[in-house]
Amino acid sequence: MTDSALVRYERAGHIATITYNRPEKLNAINGAMRAALNNAWNEFLADEAAWVGIVTGAGKAFCVGADLTEGGSIGEFPGTFFEMPTINSFESGLEVWKPTIAAVGGYCLGYGLTAASACDFVIAADDAVFAMPEVRIGTPTIVGAIRLPRRITNFQHALELLLTGERIDAARAVEIGLASRVVPRSELQNAALGLATRLCQGAPLAVRAVKEMAYRGQEMAWPDAVRFGETLRRFVANTDDAKEGGQAFRERREPKWLGR
Repeated sequence: MTDSALVRYERAGHIATITYNRPEKLNAINGAMRAALNNAWNEFLADEAAWVGIVTGAGKAFCVGADLTEGGSIGEFPGTFFEMPTINSFESGLEVWKPTIAAVGGYCLGYGLTAASACDFVIAADDAVFAMPEVRIGTPTIVGAIRLPRRITNFQHALELLLTGERIDAARAVEIGLASRVVPRSELQNAALGLATRLCQGAPLAVRAVKEMAYRGQEMAWPDAVRFGETLRRFVANTDDAKEGGQAFRERREPKWLGR
């Protein structure tokens, strides 16, 4: 377990939970919290025993976005203007092939919605509120503008969120494909843990290969996608878990995955 005060990283079994932990500010992101989040995601990537990640917020809100009381800055990055790294966080495109779940309660705004839409699954509490309010304060959301049209079922629904800055509730989020389902706030964490447990039933390397194929395949020409996928299949088929899966099937027992 890592606890930076601003962000908590905890693992129980094969399920890791990353918690925004600035509840007195509704988990608004400042530079220090952004750095702590990056550390937590890097820990998740390096933790071989962590197969699935849950992202959530402490207190009343998931995350209300950048902390405007501190000028809206969420951190400075090394490099000159043109060489400054742009893919430097989970939210901006860090490749994470382990499944991720956003457990969203209360406000999920701006940076918070960008983070939620970066996750594979979004489970919304019945009090969840979603919005991209950046245009209403005079600044554009860039990564959010890339992510939402890929996430939401209708391009016009995505543009409506992005260009109006208006808020939607949990039911509307499910209706447009932003969230998968709505649960009572009291059941939010259990719902996320239940899904994470189900995701852990598959061989972890096979799960990651399928996730990577599902995402990359959308951007690749068909022959390239099939070629890439068959390469992944051959790689995973030679792992210890693939051997264990076949053996367990023949012996009619549950497999014991090792993640290798």
